[in-house]
Amino acid sequence: MAHGLYYNVKAYLGRDFTREEVRLVQEVNTSNHSIAEWNISDEKAEPTLEQLNALESQANTLESNNQIITNRKAEYPSIEECVHAILDDDLVALQEKRTIVKNKYPKG
Repeated sequence: MAHGLYYNVKAYLGRDFTREEVRLVQEVNTSNHSIAEWNISDEKAEPTLEQLNALESQANTLESNNQIITNRKAEYPSIEECVHAILDDDLVALQEKRTIVKNKYPKG
């Protein structure tokens, strides 16, 4: 799991999770991660490694989309620019800027 266990667990649950719900740890002297605590057994049983590996494709998509969102946020107009666009009645230009960023980083 090159992208990390986090996205496999997220794919398994079908949602994000908190550290209180699932605690992941890095194994000593390796780049491997494992589940140290699973505190949501009432929702779903703790997955096996095989179950998590079966979700690799979904996990890769989640990770890729997360990177796209991060890239978009870095290039979107700031809140201040948005407020000025609203006040100056320049929403068309604002939307054009957002569209350029969305086209630069399309979701998969």
